[in-house]
Amino acid sequence: MASSLSLLTLLLFTVISTVKSCPPSDRAALLAFKAALTEPKLGIFNTWSGYDCCRGWHGVSCNPTTWRVTDINLRGDSEDPIFQNITHSGSMTGNISPEICKLDELTTVIIADWKSISGEIPSCITSLSSLRILDLTGNQISGDIPGNIGKLQKLTVLNLADNAISGEIPMSIVRISSLMHLDLSNNQIIGELPADFGRLRRLSRALLSRNQLVGSIPNSVLKMNRLADLDLSSNKITGLIPVRLGKMRVLSTLKLDGNSMTGKIPSTLLSNTGMGILNLSRNGFEGPIPDVFGSKSYFMVLDLSFNNLTGRIPGSLSSAKFMGHLDISNNHLCGTIPIGSPFDHLDAASFNNNDCLCGNPLKTC
Repeated sequence: MASSLSLLTLLLFTVISTVKSCPPSDRAALLAFKAALTEPKLGIFNTWSGYDCCRGWHGVSCNPTTWRVTDINLRGDSEDPIFQNITHSGSMTGNISPEICKLDELTTVIIADWKSISGEIPSCITSLSSLRILDLTGNQISGDIPGNIGKLQKLTVLNLADNAISGEIPMSIVRISSLMHLDLSNNQIIGELPADFGRLRRLSRALLSRNQLVGSIPNSVLKMNRLADLDLSSNKITGLIPVRLGKMRVLSTLKLDGNSMTGKIPSTLLSNTGMGILNLSRNGFEGPIPDVFGSKSYFMVLDLSFNNLTGRIPGSLSSAKFMGHLDISNNHLCGTIPIGSPFDHLDAASFNNNDCLCGNPLKTC
């Protein structure tokens, strides 16, 4: 009886031990993923040993119930203790193997800031139906964004910034109804913003600067009621600023600098008391600066430099509650620079190279 009980206990322990470890298929997929990468300085992959990839494998997390791999979090510029013995960010080379797609319970994939990971985004990444975060920023990844990226219906964060990604923004991206953060900045992306970009109703940050985007801002953007940060700077955007853009209730940062936009600056952009950072510099905007500032105007940055603005500096600007950085240089403005607290800390660089501005901090009128 005792021997039978001991055998039963041993079998039970074996079953529990087998259940509470990652499946062999997940372990094999991780090792195949690792085989396409080299990281010599930190020894991260030295921890990827043993049969249980859910325990002690750096950057790997599992579901505590099913023991399936759910997270891969490998960031090359991290506060993790493994970085304490080096004075700079880690260095990883190689590419992202399609074997990662066999980890079909993944919710988070972060392989970021390694500087030298290259190759393309595996097209099969769109089969990971549970994926919520895809962050591949700060590498040398090239090729197109997978055309059917819209299949990732649970995705909330898509960060592909600071790579060498080319091609157009896939039309299917607007089907990711859960997307909150989109960062495609500093790549080589061409074409226009999808006309129905505004279908991304939950998007709060759209960071698309330093690409080669063309066309105008689609009117559908005006339907994005949660959009707080829109950055289209350093592209080839043309056309007018939609007038109603300044009436978007939560939009607080708008960067359109370094494009080829024209027309007048909508007064709603400057009268919007929630707008804190507005950069329209280096475009072709013309006409007067709208005289619509008030006691609730609070700009950390207001940059209208290098345009074709004319007329006088609005007198209402003196009543602004706060003006951190103001730059209206390199326009065709004339008249006296207003007096008031928003102007007290500004130097001549904020006003230089206009047609006939005068007064402190420039020459006396």
